[in-house]
Amino acid sequence: MTLLNHRTEGPASAPPLLLGPSLGTSYALWDKVAPELSVTHRVVRWDLPGHGGSAAGLIEAGATVGDLADLVLALADSLGVERFAYAGVSLGGAVGLYLAVHRPERLSSLAVICSSAHFNGAKPWEERAALVRREGLAGLAEGADARWFTPGFTVPELVRDHRDADPDAYAACCDALAAFDLRDRLSEIAVPALLVAGREDPATPPAHLREIADAVPDSTLVELPGASHLAPAQCPEAVLTALRAHFGGPAGRGMEVRREVLGDTHVDRAQSKQTPFTARFQDFISRYAWGEIWTDPTLSRRERSMITLTALVAHGHYDELAMHVRAARRNGLTPEEIGAVLLQTAVYCGVPAANSAFATAQRVLAEEDGTAG
Repeated sequence: MTLLNHRTEGPASAPPLLLGPSLGTSYALWDKVAPELSVTHRVVRWDLPGHGGSAAGLIEAGATVGDLADLVLALADSLGVERFAYAGVSLGGAVGLYLAVHRPERLSSLAVICSSAHFNGAKPWEERAALVRREGLAGLAEGADARWFTPGFTVPELVRDHRDADPDAYAACCDALAAFDLRDRLSEIAVPALLVAGREDPATPPAHLREIADAVPDSTLVELPGASHLAPAQCPEAVLTALRAHFGGPAGRGMEVRREVLGDTHVDRAQSKQTPFTARFQDFISRYAWGEIWTDPTLSRRERSMITLTALVAHGHYDELAMHVRAARRNGLTPEEIGAVLLQTAVYCGVPAANSAFATAQRVLAEEDGTAG
């Protein structure tokens, strides 16, 4: 069987993540997102029939989204992938919704980006399919930027993909969109679902994603200011942050560990102070410090606390030291063990540094014991 053209990135042993494109684009839609996701996932991005490198003959007039979903499953089967996370844009998102309803055993989680459970009825798509079959794609491609992006933004490679797509295959994809409507079955979706809407998207406005979020029991809605229909190309950082959190990469696990070590009160306070300016730094901390370093089983949390206390004393970070004295107690260190660590720092970091560290630790331990310093 001829398979969808695809590109695989990331470790073969990592959890699989399939990425679906929108109508008129290729897997290049994910160029600014897929390499980052491949750090923690085996990423497989695929081309629609007649788009990119996929054969046009994989789809025929009168096709359905179910037909496209079958092609995706055939691709997964060929790669030895039984169960996978899935993210798709527009038509690619519709494929994800179809799989979640009809083949839920194959999905571990779902992200639907700038898409819908319906695409405003059959007539517009039937008319577009007829136009493309009659005149080809050159004229339609000229208006791609207006449909896909906010004014002044473009991705020439994606516009070229649109122009170069096979007209019959493109029209068959329009047939699939014309027949697609899963609104009455959204409540059946049981996998965790992320819905990402572009605030400036004229094709699938945020109301379409809200409709899905309201109906799917385990769902999260994210709206991206300034994003139009092809959000992964226009706002890759924002899309990447949302996908990482949803698919449980290091940031997801990192936040869990961060709360376990530092406590909910501290993390909630830090989160409440987060601004757009500091958001990426907070994500960086959760992803790398807590999601990769503190989750490494080579050292125990007790050992990590000892190392962290020493490093903070060495650099004079006493506010951070106070936080990590509390964390050390949470990780099982006794006051006597904390004192022994600080005494060690007197030898290797200097007596003045250790003197300040002891004062900080004594205050924190007294607060922990509920006694006066």
